[in-house]
Amino acid sequence: MNILYFLSAFFVSFVVCLFLVRFRHAHAHLTADNDLDGAQKFHAFAVPRVGGLALLLALLLDIPLVYLFDGASLGGAFALLLASAFPAFAGGMAEDILKIGLIKTRLFAMVVSCLLLIALLGWLIIRTDMAIVDWLVQYHWLAVIVTVAAILGIINAFNLIDGYNGLSSAVGMIMLASLSYVAFKVGDRLVMVAAVSMIGACLGFTLWNWPRGLIFLGDGGAYTLGFWLAALAIAIVMRNPSVSPWYSSVLLLYPIVETIFTIQRRLDRKAHPGMPDAAHLHQLIYKRMMRWAVGSSCPEERTMRNSMTSPYLWFFASLSVVPATLLWHSTLGLQITAICFVIGYLWLYRCITRFKTPKWLVYRKTSRKSREV
Repeated sequence: MNILYFLSAFFVSFVVCLFLVRFRHAHAHLTADNDLDGAQKFHAFAVPRVGGLALLLALLLDIPLVYLFDGASLGGAFALLLASAFPAFAGGMAEDILKIGLIKTRLFAMVVSCLLLIALLGWLIIRTDMAIVDWLVQYHWLAVIVTVAAILGIINAFNLIDGYNGLSSAVGMIMLASLSYVAFKVGDRLVMVAAVSMIGACLGFTLWNWPRGLIFLGDGGAYTLGFWLAALAIAIVMRNPSVSPWYSSVLLLYPIVETIFTIQRRLDRKAHPGMPDAAHLHQLIYKRMMRWAVGSSCPEERTMRNSMTSPYLWFFASLSVVPATLLWHSTLGLQITAICFVIGYLWLYRCITRFKTPKWLVYRKTSRKSREV
């Protein structure tokens, strides 16, 4: 039945995006991202930023299918997981429509989602293979605090990397594929169904988002995807003792490292950690490795430059996801992977900032005339 959940979510998400794009003139005054000059804005024209609606509806319409084919117990758990995600989605959607930074409101909505997940499904971080943290989470109220903090971090991390066409949705699908594989290996049906359904929803959206950038995920979509991944990453470890706690950390390592490094960079510059800037890894790749369209005023070239930035990060994220998938039961192997990934991130960032990027990583578009010669 996994293929049915995938196809159903894909179809609903694809059709919802189709209607949002086709009739964007009717709702552009509410949904369009008209800010083309912000520090983190790299699109060439106003685009609807409510792709998260497609994800939510796709998951919602999978609920009756899960009830029908996997029974009331699993269907009910799937429904509770989606209900837990809704406040985070709603907080992000409010920002997408109002186009203002509702920092306190969105943070409150995220916390509500975290607490609902804990109250409705009982999913908590109860082991980490780190002595101090494991000592803390043996107390329920401290486990709640650690879990809420971890989920908030992942939600915001996914919003942080949501800057280019196909970036966060494709990275999310790569991570969800890993979760579905590990869930299959350990026999965790709920995690596998939830992961497969979200993969379908993300793919239906991504076909409209990449490479043409016809619709954006928006804050609502980024928060929903981040919450979904964080929840499943916690569940796969809590519900299956054979899965190393380090699996979840290494699985989500790219957005985690990006967020930590961003905060550290801003603190070093004595800037507020929450203020946007244009020095993320994906932004540096866009500016210094996609050189062929620098300064171009052609919307098509700017959009293509935007989209061709994402595959670099798909590959980079896979450098932690693939080992995590293969070594899901080996704490030592996962720890070594984490160290290597962090070193690789710092090396690449340093190379790009010092204009010493390896030539094989720099994409240069060759004109038709040059090819003919």
